[in-house]
Amino acid sequence: MAFLAQFWWLLLLLLLLFTGLVTVNQGTIAVITLFGKYRRILRPGLNFKIPVIEQVYKTVSIQNRSVELEFQAVTVDQANVYFKSMLLYSVINQEEETIKNVAFKFISDKDLMQALIRTVEGSIRAFVATKKQAEILLLRREIVEFVKEQIDHSLEEWGYHLQDLQINDITFDQQIMESMSRVVASNNLKAAAENEGQALLITKTKGAEAEGNAIKIAAEAEREAARLRGQGVALFREEVAKGMSQAAEQMKQANLDTNVILFSMWTEAVKNFAEFGKGNIIFLDGSPDGMQNNMRQIMAMMQMKDQQKRD
Repeated sequence: MAFLAQFWWLLLLLLLLFTGLVTVNQGTIAVITLFGKYRRILRPGLNFKIPVIEQVYKTVSIQNRSVELEFQAVTVDQANVYFKSMLLYSVINQEEETIKNVAFKFISDKDLMQALIRTVEGSIRAFVATKKQAEILLLRREIVEFVKEQIDHSLEEWGYHLQDLQINDITFDQQIMESMSRVVASNNLKAAAENEGQALLITKTKGAEAEGNAIKIAAEAEREAARLRGQGVALFREEVAKGMSQAAEQMKQANLDTNVILFSMWTEAVKNFAEFGKGNIIFLDGSPDGMQNNMRQIMAMMQMKDQQKRD
């Protein structure tokens, strides 16, 4: 009987020892209470607690946790804005006071989540209420920074830290989205029209410059051609004058009448008109009086030239 009693006592002691063993998973910390009062914490691994007397009140996760949020805010110009965001948070550190604060601040994780979500939503709504709907799409970074600044202090009191806040989507009512699309489309059309106008202006300007340059080049070429023609005519007249002077001099030396030269020039001029006139009509007085009048004019011109040479 004594042996049997010892056996049962030994078995009971082993059961108590085994019930006192506690395994804490990696990434969590166990909070131990003694008769409902905080006692200590157990870190990851195999731990021992006093059987029956000590209890595992809660297991606190020290890993990062995330939650998705969907809520609505109203801008200062009374436009509804719909947000979809992702909240990433975690316990500040693994110190005993922090873990104790996290374990006893809220009754359950559900209450913590509700308070966290409402705090974030309230901060974003307060920020959006001071902005116009046209500004919201450009203020993602400012919204995140404002929320972090507003709720960091509250989270620290709860033992948590906001790791990140991602605003994944910002939308408006359908009417506002359609009006914004029309505004964007009209701005694009306006920009396209301005670009086309500038392109047309550049094209016309370049065309006018090219035409002006062409006219300038043509004018310069015509001026050069006229100058060369003038020089050619002057040289021709000079050579004709030289030839006539030499012919007149030789005829004088031979005691011949110089009117022969004038008559020859007259007949050559009439022949030239006939050959190269290209159909133009030239009226010449072919009567004896008309020819005699023309001869007198030519002789007067020759005498004037001789007088100029003597002077």
